Amino acid sequence: MVDLTESLRLSLVGPGPESSDFDLNPGVILPKDRKLRPAGVLIAVSLASEEPMVILTKRASGLKHHPGQIAFAGGKQDKADQDVIAAALREAREEIGLPDGMARVVGTLPVHETITGFRVTPVVAIIEHDFDVVAEPGEVDDVFQVPLAHVLDRDAYLIESRIWRGKRRYYFVVPYGPYYIWGATARMLRGLAERMGQI
Repeated sequence: MVDLTESLRLSLVGPGPESSDFDLNPGVILPKDRKLRPAGVLIAVSLASEEPMVILTKRASGLKHHPGQIAFAGGKQDKADQDVIAAALREAREEIGLPDGMARVVGTLPVHETITGFRVTPVVAIIEHDFDVVAEPGEVDDVFQVPLAHVLDRDAYLIESRIWRGKRRYYFVVPYGPYYIWGATARMLRGLAERMGQI
């Protein structure tokens, strides 16, 4: 899978436009003095099966924020984290049991701003071998995999909407089987698909 690794690396080289949960809602005006917290998420591409797969989680239904939603392993940068890459790797260890040193980071996507006030750096990494997945109790209900080819197919993405805080909000979705992948997760995957499509 050297070619895939190199393709991912090349797709992440150089600056690119940042994304946000508001990309499809141009009428939204964000306050200039808003304070955003740094965070990192891991777009983990596993090479342990016949085809490359992306590891995703389903957040626990009892969580206060985004219960039941599909997400990457990841979270806010703590004081002890060297940077957002370290935060993403630490959270992956805590949330899905990814052993230290197993993820080979190949690069990062431009920052994504979430509706909840985070500046999220998507960290793309290769996982060459299988590992024993351990979902963090109370935080993660499920850990599953989606073919990388599916999320790199820009035709697989749809635009849907719902009413949020009294206004219609539009967002990307990239459904896969029983999993409804939408919002920030779908937007970041779409960003990777766009960059991979340019090399």
